[in-house]
This record gives sequence, structure tokens and C-alpha cells, in this order.
Amino acid sequence: MNAITRLATAVSLACALPLSAVAADNGTVEVLHWWTSGGEAAAVQTLKQQIEKDGFTWKDNAVAGGGGAAAMTVLKSRAVAGNPPAAAQIKGPDIQEWGALGLLTELDEVASANHWDQLLPAKLTPIWKYDGHYVAVPVNIHRVNWLWINPQVFEKAGAKVPETLDELFAAADKLKAAGFQPLAHGGQPWQDSTVFESLVLSVLGPQGYHKAFVELDEQTLTGAKMIETFQALQRLAGYMDPNRAGRDWNIAAAEVITGKAGMQIMGDWAKSEWTAAHKVAGSDYQCVPFPGTQGSFTYNIDSLAMFKLSNANDIKAQNDLAKVALEKPFQTAFNQNKGSLPVRQDMDMSQFDACTQRSAKDFAEASKGDGLQPSMAHNMASSLAVQGAIFDVVSNFLNDPKADPAKAAKQLSAAIKASR
Repeated sequence: MNAITRLATAVSLACALPLSAVAADNGTVEVLHWWTSGGEAAAVQTLKQQIEKDGFTWKDNAVAGGGGAAAMTVLKSRAVAGNPPAAAQIKGPDIQEWGALGLLTELDEVASANHWDQLLPAKLTPIWKYDGHYVAVPVNIHRVNWLWINPQVFEKAGAKVPETLDELFAAADKLKAAGFQPLAHGGQPWQDSTVFESLVLSVLGPQGYHKAFVELDEQTLTGAKMIETFQALQRLAGYMDPNRAGRDWNIAAAEVITGKAGMQIMGDWAKSEWTAAHKVAGSDYQCVPFPGTQGSFTYNIDSLAMFKLSNANDIKAQNDLAKVALEKPFQTAFNQNKGSLPVRQDMDMSQFDACTQRSAKDFAEASKGDGLQPSMAHNMASSLAVQGAIFDVVSNFLNDPKADPAKAAKQLSAAIKASR
């Protein structure tokens, strides 16, 4: 994360100043996050309530917009000022970058007392550690490569639930002919790349996906399969609302929920909107792997990174937050509201709906081989600088109907190279 690295000098100077700590006598935990949609807000309330039940004060700092980009801007300014929150929603490689700045506190005592090494998926624990120490606590595992379907709309259009890209285009044609918006989508960079990465996974497979977005392999980024992916993206754009610019993801989800649109390509946080609308998985809506990605699982994990504090009572509140986040009652309540998969591996999945049960099964299967892959669009695969370069190329391409797929593949590789 080049932007954060360049802040290192400023942060080191700021750290010479006292860290923030004017809090209630019982200890305050300030949490900076971007869980702001209806379903997400309901989910975070379950955490707030448990912290308050334990006798601590919760200070909410929700920052909407940009898939977390706005929140990260706030966090950087707070860090430079020597006034970070107790916890912040941070993901993927960014946790390592913040750890390298010396701002994160070690959670080994809480982790050991609560058996985190035994509870968390072994393949993923390096995400939450810096220099061998836990510095963040995960709260869930999101699956990104989902397709959300309104079955009533499909039935009216005579469309079949797609399992391949060809079937996806065929379903979209039928929906369009029946007068529905085939694909609900919000024209924001992170949403554009959410669609793009699912297409990459479908066309290139999990190994090709890993080469493109984790290894950043130039041959893969400029190859025939990547050009094919851009061609598919261009075709998909024709099924989106031309007035989609700036539309939030939950507004797009509402179009599918209310029957104006037939499908949405979005991670499983979209389920929180269906739940908030009192809809039932399997009957009112369907969740299926994005066509062509069966057996693979792109993950997006929400984690709370813990920052160094100086007030003893606030540290107690912070440790309580870390403990509660992985306890079964919170894991159940939070993930039922959020639509995600519990990160604990010993949960009773009968408490969850059909979509989450399917997600748990697919996660376990994907973990056995190459199918488990980090989401590029959601800060899990690369630095923010690389991600931003990809976002620019993908969104510019998607918004230009005359764009050349072969040229876009070359631009993608060049942009990534320049950002590193």
C-alpha cells in the first residue's frame, strides 16, 4: 500500500504524541467501519449491544462510501494525527501494512485464552497476524462470487438459472425481452471490479485468477483469456442500466428484491438486504455461484484491526471487543444479519439459511485445492495501489461501449506495473 507507506514518516512523528484516551471510566472502544446499509447496520448493532452488555462504552464511527475507501481516508488522517480509533475495519494485505507502521497492538493473550488457532481456518490465519502475532480479529467470511436471482422474475421471463456464461447471456436476453432489467448494477469502481473478478474466475479458472490478481503475472494479464474476459464484460454491460453511474450496491439490490431486475452479481452481503426486506432464501430469492465458478470461492473477510491505546480501561474494552467478535452468540447473530459465513469453524450451521449453508459447504470444498482465492475487488489480493490501478482500467472500459478488449488487457498490465 504505497499511500500508507508514504505516511510512515508522518505517523512516526505523530506516535511521539500521547495516543487518544479520554473515555468513560468503564472504558470506551471506538470502532471505525463502513457497515452502513440497512442489513449491515443491523449486523453491527449486535456487536455494539454485546459490548455495552459487558459494561463498556461503544463509540460508533461509521463512514459510508466507496466500498471502504472513504473510511480508509479517515483512518489515515487519524493515524497521522496520532489519534487512531481502538479498532478499524481493515482487510487483507492492508493489515500487514498498518502492522509495519507499528500502530497495531498484539492480541496474543486474547487469542491464546480463546483458542483462535484452533477456531480459525488455518489457511487464512496469516491474514490476521503481523510478525507472527495476532493484530486483528476476523468477524466473518464473505463469498464474493455469487449471483442473486429473483425467481418470480425469472419465471415470468421464462429464463433458466444459469450455470455457464452462455446460459447467463441467454437468461439476460429473455429477461430483457420480457421488459425487465436483466442485471442490476451500481456504477461504482468497486462494483465494476466485483463483476470483473467473477468473470476472470469463470474464464481463467482459480489458478489463472491467482496468477492475474495475486502473482500479477504479465503473461496472464495480457493473454487471450484476459481479452476474452473483457469481451464478456463488454457484453454484460449491455444488460445493465445505462443510468447506473454512482448507484450504491444496496439500491441495485433493491431493484432485484422489488422485481424490477432479475439478477445481481454481488458478494453475500447482498443477502442482508433480502433479510431486511423479510425475504426467505430458496423461495423469495436464489443464490448460486457465479456461472462457471462452481467449486471456487473468492473470499472477502471483514476484520477489526486493533490500534495501540494508552488508557488501561480503553484497552480492557478493546480486548473485550476482540473476545466477543469470535464468540458463538455474536458469530451467529452478526452473520445471520450480515449474510456472511461465520469465521469460526465449529459453528452449528443448521441455525443459518440455505445460502449460508451452501457457502459453508463450498468453502470447505474449495479449501481442499486451489479454489479458495482472495478477492481483488475487496482488498484481499493486493495492495490498494494495485487495486486502484485495476479499478481505473476496468471502470473506464465498462463505461466505453466502443472500448477495445485487447487494448484493455494491455492497459491492465501496464497500469498494474506502474502502480507497484
